[in-house]
Amino acid sequence: MYEVIGIRASRAFRVLWMLEELGQPYEHIPAAPRSAEAQAANPSGKVPALRTEDGCITDSTAILSYLGDRHGALTHPAGTMDRARQDALMHQILDDLDAVLWTAARHSFVLPEEHRVPAVKDSLKWEYARNLARLSQALEGPFLMGEMMTVPDILLTHCMGWAERAGFAPPDEKLAAYRDRMQARDAFQRAAALP
Repeated sequence: MYEVIGIRASRAFRVLWMLEELGQPYEHIPAAPRSAEAQAANPSGKVPALRTEDGCITDSTAILSYLGDRHGALTHPAGTMDRARQDALMHQILDDLDAVLWTAARHSFVLPEEHRVPAVKDSLKWEYARNLARLSQALEGPFLMGEMMTVPDILLTHCMGWAERAGFAPPDEKLAAYRDRMQARDAFQRAAALP
């Protein structure tokens, strides 16, 4: 059985949601970042981490890719053009949304106060809105890649929720409808109900 280390209100949510989508059993250890439990899994204290029978994986995206490949779901096969497109979307979301949101968080509460530059958040909000509009154009159907839900859908939906909580501009109508569909999924709702 898998062990997911990390509080739900972190990138650990991505892993919890994916495991719910896959129908895989897991134990959730709601450890806060930099807690003793988090540091036991990852010396940096960052969450999430996933313990498996073979070892421990850190970084939410690495975990999602591992789970998708291992269970043959929510991913296209390695070495295919669809997988290359999937990976390109994943990296676009990480570069254009996740990194922007993480930088804003760092300048809000993560960095020591003397190293925060609150004024940078206006620029980040502009960048996020511009980048999100580009992803809206990429939406091909019910999911980012058309008819099949993939890892980038989990990443994009999580980033949009994070952005909303952080006071970033809401998505356009097309992406708002997509977000609502994704958040209405049973697996998302089960993950959201975790402590």
